Amino acid sequence: MNLLFLVCCNAPKREDIVVKELPAIEKKVGFTPKERVFEALPDYDSDLWTERLSDSTHLVDIRYATVENFMKEIIYDCGRCFLRPAAADSLSKVVKSLESSGYGVILYDCYRPLPAQQKLWNMMPNAMYVTPPSKGSMHNRGHAVDVGLIDINTREVLDMGTEFDYFGKEAHFAYPGLEPEVSERRQLLRRTMEKYGFSGIRTEWWHFSLKKNVASLSDWEWECE
Repeated sequence: MNLLFLVCCNAPKREDIVVKELPAIEKKVGFTPKERVFEALPDYDSDLWTERLSDSTHLVDIRYATVENFMKEIIYDCGRCFLRPAAADSLSKVVKSLESSGYGVILYDCYRPLPAQQKLWNMMPNAMYVTPPSKGSMHNRGHAVDVGLIDINTREVLDMGTEFDYFGKEAHFAYPGLEPEVSERRQLLRRTMEKYGFSGIRTEWWHFSLKKNVASLSDWEWECE
């Protein structure tokens, strides 16, 4: 019986083989075996959405999760503020700019799912007040915010002339009967929002849309605890 032996001449000698010790996972992530910390993952796609939370420069007061809106109805199961990343980034620049003047923002509405738009339309099928769901609004794209001003030191919500969601001539941006300080706040808010790409509308001092790289309409609905 003939035996054939194949020998690789380039095979490393035993003493040339180096086995590197891989770092333990505890060392790699900074944990010890006795203490493991688990960071909760977001319950939404963070590539598509950014959530704004209340902090020292923000108050989040989503009115459609309450009855404090022009419909006097609860539209959202819970109040959370989501925006597309481009809109969230521009809003961050607005907040930073306002902070230097002693102001913060209060967010009354952000992304609005199309099913919620349909609820609004069912209760108020009037295009003067609610955009038809078939057309969709900038809120339904995650590119619009309803926003007011707060005092960053006291966290007091500042007078902007009317309440959010008030539909009357006093809510028009350039209403001539405003107190001077109220007019100045509206102008500051609009001027700062426009500086970072947002556009306001004539009839609502609080509404601003980012009209660049606009995302498509969305029916995604966020989770509630």
